[in-house]
Amino acid sequence: MGRKCRQIGHELTSERDGAMKRAMKIRALSPSFVAVLLFAFASACGGAAESGGAPTTPEKTAAPTTDSLDAALKGEHRSAESKTRDAARHPQETLAFFGLTADMRVVELWPGGGWYTEVLAPVLKQRGELVAITPAGKYDGIYREFIAKRPDLYDRVQVVTVDPTVAGLKFGEAGSADLVVTFRNAHGWISNGYAESVFQAAFTVLRPGGVLGVVDHRAAATGELDGKSGYVSEAQVVGLAKAAGFELEATSEVNANPKDTKDYPEGVWTLPPSLRLGDKDREKYLAIGESDRMTLKFRKPALTKAAANAGNATLEKSAAIPDATSKDNPPN
Repeated sequence: MGRKCRQIGHELTSERDGAMKRAMKIRALSPSFVAVLLFAFASACGGAAESGGAPTTPEKTAAPTTDSLDAALKGEHRSAESKTRDAARHPQETLAFFGLTADMRVVELWPGGGWYTEVLAPVLKQRGELVAITPAGKYDGIYREFIAKRPDLYDRVQVVTVDPTVAGLKFGEAGSADLVVTFRNAHGWISNGYAESVFQAAFTVLRPGGVLGVVDHRAAATGELDGKSGYVSEAQVVGLAKAAGFELEATSEVNANPKDTKDYPEGVWTLPPSLRLGDKDREKYLAIGESDRMTLKFRKPALTKAAANAGNATLEKSAAIPDATSKDNPPN
């Protein structure tokens, strides 16, 4: 592949030089033409796919993640309470579904008290990166205190505080992340009125072909849309992601709970672990367990060979523009 890419690069360089010589004759080179030229050259060696519609954005190579996930889940740094919740949250199955590998750059949105960070940070510590995006305020402080308690585990976690209510929300350099994950937060974004901005920022920070993984409390198909009960419809989350540019790649029922009737006095917080009603009907809610949750895998569309070919066709068409310095096209 390296030899083939170098050969393609050499051929493109020759073609590029010829096209540039012709283009230099044009008095004013349009910005769109420059963008197409750069896109076509960069895309030609972007991937190994030969078919017209196959993605040319290279995927991360599979890293030995299963063993490191097992070790993280069994680690002494996790409390007995955290480990007990594995039965309801299924972290190993969920992260495998999202495609986590140990060499990824992962962005975790709204990490709360760090339950998933306890799993992600050890897996990514040696070969990957973990960026935690926390909203300004109470939970930013809680998360930073959590990180500070174990510098041996979390010293490489990058914590970024954001104000989600301001325009132009960003989670980092565009195209810099392989995977963005968020757990039980979309309902809060919806009820606070900035869900569209969060999904758009997630789309921007991901590389082409990158994945957004979302887990949240699932409302009934005709359930409420404001998220104030903690539940949100799966259709609404899918709609928000698609509006930002994502494609829904797959869904999983790994976090489903058919016992959850979703009609409680204190919303989802009636159920464990919150048990907001205290001892009232406690055994009833413990028997139901944690909420029914959607688990959704979205992908940012990858650059395709077809798109690269379209860029090359535009380049060839632009190179055929008449000489702006000829007698038929006198300079201004």
